[in-house]
Amino acid sequence: MIKLLSHLSYVAVTTPDVEASVAFYEDQVGLTVVDRIDGAVYLRCWGDYYAYSVVVLPGDEPSLATMAWRTSSAEALEEAAKRVEAAGIQGEWVDLHKIGRAYRFTGPFGHSMTLHWDVTRHQAAGTTASIYPDRPEKRSKVAGAPRQLDHVTVAASDVDAFVQWYADVLGFRFMARTVLDEAPISVFSVLTTNEKSHDLGVVLDGSTRAGRINHYAFWVDTREELLIAADTLMENGIDIEYGPNIHGIGEQTFLYYREPSALRIELNTGGYRNYVPDWEANTWRPSQGSNNFYRNGAMPMSMTESFPSADGPSATEEGVPDEIKDALLNPYAKHGQG
Repeated sequence: MIKLLSHLSYVAVTTPDVEASVAFYEDQVGLTVVDRIDGAVYLRCWGDYYAYSVVVLPGDEPSLATMAWRTSSAEALEEAAKRVEAAGIQGEWVDLHKIGRAYRFTGPFGHSMTLHWDVTRHQAAGTTASIYPDRPEKRSKVAGAPRQLDHVTVAASDVDAFVQWYADVLGFRFMARTVLDEAPISVFSVLTTNEKSHDLGVVLDGSTRAGRINHYAFWVDTREELLIAADTLMENGIDIEYGPNIHGIGEQTFLYYREPSALRIELNTGGYRNYVPDWEANTWRPSQGSNNFYRNGAMPMSMTESFPSADGPSATEEGVPDEIKDALLNPYAKHGQG
């Protein structure tokens, strides 16, 4: 099969208060608003090569509206659409702002996915133009502002089946998974379209609501920038949900926090690059440090919350109600595993 997809190009999310979320992305994350059209706000990181990487849309609750991948060629876009439809899913051709023709479909676990080849490249002019030719604009003045979009992690009721479909149909490389120490149940897997350890992750979803998102992530150049971002967020009264620390899978340094809608954002840096075309995914267990490289802590229960809210037991930013503690699955809750 030809290589179909090249990389994650943008995510579109919904929020009950668009202006509050947009202000947070501008002031605290360091993104820039580039367009406002029919209620949608388009934003970009300073190092994004295309016109935008985040779209904020009005909605009743925080959710993933779509996740978009650029294909490897115009021909690959046509082939990808054919493969999706051959797998029994009917998508549609849409016209996107500063992209043009794109193919959008809803995957077998309810997640909207958009595929496109055409783009509008960004090259700043005037006071925002960089002195470095390869940079699309100057570095952000916000401390720890991300260079670019990195990955998205969604939630699905069957992690292994999710991986199988996206690998078989769209050619994602399956890179690693986490299986419970206590039972052969997959709770997390990562896939990639390129040399990164992942640009698509999937966590186990115990609810009956399809198409949910756990978080999406931005990339900063260095661990020092990530630590500065953590420091700055705390100084500005924004709580850190989890980290800074290092994941075992992928070996990236991570930091999680929330935007005003409660949607989770990650800052990410470091990790390895993997160019092996016939890579065979390893199986990790939480006790091996799959989530916490140093095995010296526990992941907070709030990290099990995905969006939008659903019927399954789930912690929130505010904590864990006593009545659901026994039912809540957090494979990294034990000290030394998360």
